[in-house]
Amino acid sequence: MSGFDDNQFGEPTIENPFADPAIQQVTRNVNSQIRVDDYDPFSNQTPVQRPATFDPGSGQPAIMQPTQDPPTYTRSGQQTQPKPVLDTAELQRRQEELERKEKELSRREEEMRQNSYNSRRNNWPPLPEQCCFQPCFYQDIQVDIALEFQKIVRHLYYLWIYHGIIMLVNVFGGILLTNFKIIGLGILYTILFTPLSYLCWFRPAYKAFRSDSSFNFMVFFFIFFFQFIVSTIQTIGIPGSGTVGIIIAIEEFDGSARGIILGILSLVIATGFACAAAADLFLITKIHRVYRSTGASFAKAQAEFTSEFLRNQHVRSAATNVAAAAVQSQFNSPNTNRY
Repeated sequence: MSGFDDNQFGEPTIENPFADPAIQQVTRNVNSQIRVDDYDPFSNQTPVQRPATFDPGSGQPAIMQPTQDPPTYTRSGQQTQPKPVLDTAELQRRQEELERKEKELSRREEEMRQNSYNSRRNNWPPLPEQCCFQPCFYQDIQVDIALEFQKIVRHLYYLWIYHGIIMLVNVFGGILLTNFKIIGLGILYTILFTPLSYLCWFRPAYKAFRSDSSFNFMVFFFIFFFQFIVSTIQTIGIPGSGTVGIIIAIEEFDGSARGIILGILSLVIATGFACAAAADLFLITKIHRVYRSTGASFAKAQAEFTSEFLRNQHVRSAATNVAAAAVQSQFNSPNTNRY
């Protein structure tokens, strides 16, 4: 225990090891020696000795002076890439497109605002103001039909237009064939079937997609199936049916030049009817697939028909009049006992 102080709480009597003169001599000569921090094992050059401003007596850390200046900052290729400059024509086109969309949105907002207070004004068929007849229906696919069903409703509308055009072409074919039965019946079919097809199968389909009505879907399927059968019969071209079909076209090929030309024209008209029948089959299949995907059913159509039928004001007034007439006739009957 002789190596330790007797008083553990007093000042230490152990000498400072850094006060040794040999250690102080080594500290003074540190500037003349190679510093370990200057050694670079990954460099092929000899280590560079850099002076260090270190004073052992000051108690301040050594300050190393850099041997090379940092590289100057340069922009990368992506930063120096010039921004694309739009020409005046492109800016004008974009401005016009934005203005057109803004006008369209304003028109729809105004129309919806008016429809919330007033009934919508009929706009179909598009007739001039001076005409003695006025539009009977309101039709706007972009407003009434959901976005995912607008395409199929437009195709159905174009198909109705195509049916009307092919009926007019059929009349023109009857004129070329000098077949008065085809001319007369063709004009009758055009005048009669064109508006009826719009009322009987296009409008039900339009209302079915507009309000998801199962009853209107059923009406459309029932009538449009007969439209497909009629288009198929017109494609065949039974003699006396009033349409130029395949049979009529075959009969025109009599070997003469005129017969060949008329036969080819008749085949073109028959092909038009065949395209109409194929389009009918395609659309009725596609719409039926959509109808099944919506969860509709025949029972739902029956319930909808019952509710719409009983809620109709004309039906209720007619039923009231019939009941009142029955009561009145029973009251005025001579066989009624009067007390």
